[in-house]
Amino acid sequence: METRAGDPGAFAQFDLSRVDSPAFVIDAAKLRANLQILADVRDAAGIKVLAALKAFSMWSVAPIIGEYLDGVCTSGLWEARLASEFYDGEIATYCAAYKPEDLPEICRLSDHVIFNSPAQLERASLILDDARVRGGNFDIGLRVNPLHAEGEVPRYDPCAPHSRLGWPIDQLTEEHMAMVDGIHLHTLCEQDLEPLKRTWDKLFDHLEPYFGQIKWLNFGGGHHITRADYQRDELVEFLRDVAEDTGAEIYLEPGEAVALDAGILVGTVLDTHWNAMPLAITDISATCHMPDVIEAPYRPAMLGEDSDVQGEPVRLGGPSCLAGDVIGDYRLPVPAQPGARFAFLDQAHYSMVKTTTFNGVPLPSIWLWDSETDALECIKRFEYEDFRNRLS
Repeated sequence: METRAGDPGAFAQFDLSRVDSPAFVIDAAKLRANLQILADVRDAAGIKVLAALKAFSMWSVAPIIGEYLDGVCTSGLWEARLASEFYDGEIATYCAAYKPEDLPEICRLSDHVIFNSPAQLERASLILDDARVRGGNFDIGLRVNPLHAEGEVPRYDPCAPHSRLGWPIDQLTEEHMAMVDGIHLHTLCEQDLEPLKRTWDKLFDHLEPYFGQIKWLNFGGGHHITRADYQRDELVEFLRDVAEDTGAEIYLEPGEAVALDAGILVGTVLDTHWNAMPLAITDISATCHMPDVIEAPYRPAMLGEDSDVQGEPVRLGGPSCLAGDVIGDYRLPVPAQPGARFAFLDQAHYSMVKTTTFNGVPLPSIWLWDSETDALECIKRFEYEDFRNRLS
C-alpha cells in the first residue's frame, strides 16, 4: 500500500535524544495546523466535522481538537465513554454490531447512534424507546454500502466484495428509511476528492427519493483533506451542492487527516549483524508498534533518510520473536550501529491506537512537543505493570 504522507516538517530540526526510546512524539503546532484546515473547510462548506477517535485518540490533546471541530465519532461503548469524558461537542457512534447490554449507555452518551443493518435496528427498538423515555436525546442513522469499491487494498476497503460493513444500497427500502434520521457511509482510505465524487454518483439515484427526508448525511472518514495536494476548494463546492440537493446537514469524520504528519516514532538500534545483507534489530517492533506495516503492508518513511547514500540498505526489524517482525530496508541518516537513534514519520494516527505488548515488548512512551515554542512534555510512560495487568 502506498501512503502519500511523510513530510518531516518541523521534526527535521527535532533532537531525537531529547526523548526516551521507543517514543511517540506529537507536534501540537502541526496538529493545530491540520485542525485549522479542517475548520476552514467546515466553515466554507457549512458542514460539521467530527474527529475519528479510531485513528487518533490521544485524549490529552482533546482540548486542542475541541477548539476547532464539532465533536468526535466513536466505534463503540469504550470510545464513547472516552469521548464523553474528555472531548467537547457531538458524539456520533457507529459499530458493526452492538451488544444489547451496551446500547443503553451508548444512547445516553451519543448524539447519533448509527446501525450497520436494519435488522439490528429493529431488534434494538425497545432498548431505544426505553433510552428515550429515560431522557436520551439521540437520533438514529444507518450505514450503507454504496457497492462501489475505491480502495487500493481490499482489507481497507469497506466496499470490497462481501464486506460486512454497511447495508447494501441496492437493498435499501422505504421501510428502512422510515426508521432512521440519517445516512452514514465510509468508503475511502487516504484518498482525495474524485473517489468521493464517484461514490456519491453511485449513491445519488438510490437516495434521491429520500431527499428532504434525510436529516443528515455523514460521509465518514478516509478523506486526506490536510494533505497539501488535496482539492479543498473543489471539496467545499461539492459539499455545498450535496447539501443543496439533499436538504440534509452534511458531516465528515476525518481521522488520519487530523493527525497527518503530526507525529513520529523514535527508536534505537540495539544490535547489528549480517545475513547476506546488513541487518539491524531495533527497539521498535512492526508487529507491536506499527502493525499496519505488516497488515497493509506499507513502508513508513524515515526521518532524514537519504536515498542517494551509497552502499546497501539495512533491513530493520523488531525485538520480538516473530520472524516477520520486519519494518523494511532503509539507508539510515546515521551509521547503523548500536545506540543509533532514528525516527519514522507520520506515526501519530493508526499506530498509537494499535500498539500491543506481544512478547512483552514495551510500549512506546508518549510525548507532546510544540514546534512553535519548543516546549516538550512527557505525557505517558508505560511500565511492566501495564503489561502484567492486562493478562490476568
